[in-house]
Amino acid sequence: MEFNVKKLASDAGVFFSRAMQFTEEKLGQAEKTELDAHFENLLARADCTKNWTEKILRQTEVLLQPNPSARVEEFLYEKLDRKVPSRVTNGELLAQYMTEAASDFGPGTPYGKTLIKVGETQRRLGAAEREFIRSASISFLTPLRNFLEGDWRTISKERRILQNRRLDLDACKARLKKAKAAEAKAALWSDEVEKAEHELRLTQTEFDRQAEVTRLLLEGISSTHVNHLRCLHEFVESQTNYYAQCYQFMLDLQKQLGSSKGEIFSGTFVGNAESASPAAATSPPTVAAATLPAVPTIPVVPTIVGVPNTVAEGVLNPNEVKPPASGTRRARVLYDYEAADSTELALLADEMITVYSLPGMDPDWLIGERGNQKGKVPVTYLELLS
Repeated sequence: MEFNVKKLASDAGVFFSRAMQFTEEKLGQAEKTELDAHFENLLARADCTKNWTEKILRQTEVLLQPNPSARVEEFLYEKLDRKVPSRVTNGELLAQYMTEAASDFGPGTPYGKTLIKVGETQRRLGAAEREFIRSASISFLTPLRNFLEGDWRTISKERRILQNRRLDLDACKARLKKAKAAEAKAALWSDEVEKAEHELRLTQTEFDRQAEVTRLLLEGISSTHVNHLRCLHEFVESQTNYYAQCYQFMLDLQKQLGSSKGEIFSGTFVGNAESASPAAATSPPTVAAATLPAVPTIPVVPTIVGVPNTVAEGVLNPNEVKPPASGTRRARVLYDYEAADSTELALLADEMITVYSLPGMDPDWLIGERGNQKGKVPVTYLELLS
């Protein structure tokens, strides 16, 4: 019991001495041992690494999981050392809704068929997103967290110890200075000088030893950068694979929808336009198509001067189509397109064609010409040039 009391008294005395030294340094009333320039650079580099690692980690978490409530839930599961439950992605949820809607509308109807196709693509996108999140969490987020919760905590602990050792050293220097000043006045203080010098030697040794330990840890930040660089390359690779998958999925879907548009907007639909509801008979034009100076689209065109009746009826004969006197534009093909029938024009990526619109055509399609070949082409596959 007596030993514990003495230890507590000693600790209190050390704490008070450090507090006094720190306060006097802040007030400019005491000298402070300065670290060398190289050591200060190591400290600044370590602080910079810690701050930017925290910011990158937090923002990557936001990128992978935009929902803040879900992030809090995952954080709690992680702290409780429990497995995070599997969560349905937004794409997978959208796919479920589209599939259920197609079942209600009729999977055999054009709208139902399209909902099923788009829903399946959304499901594949959701699965790809799930895999990307899993891969990025393992290869990128986990190493960053390990640094902040492991290496950085060790560095911070040793830096605090070094700070205490420096305060003890400077306090000893101050006591020795006072003892020497008193010694000059009376020889009775010589014992105090020897005691102060002995304490100074001990604290100097402890300070030097702790400074070396801290220096080695700070120099290890370079290896941390190398490790984070490797993890960053893995993150970029995962992200590249994810977006490449998404692009391929959407390209496949676009081709499926493009090949089925000839069926959806065939003469049967045009002939039944009068009996269709306004919402079903109207298709919003794309931005690219709206820039063409074409005649406004109308559901049924009985007779159009200069254009064969086959266009108005929804069946295009390329040989009978004549370009308008004005309104043609050049367009660059974005993707390869395989013609679904003889009324369409097959396209190759990056080639240049002439396009124009005709009255009565669906706004998602244009007439394309390449030399002596002509036919319908989907607007989504084109980049219209001014």
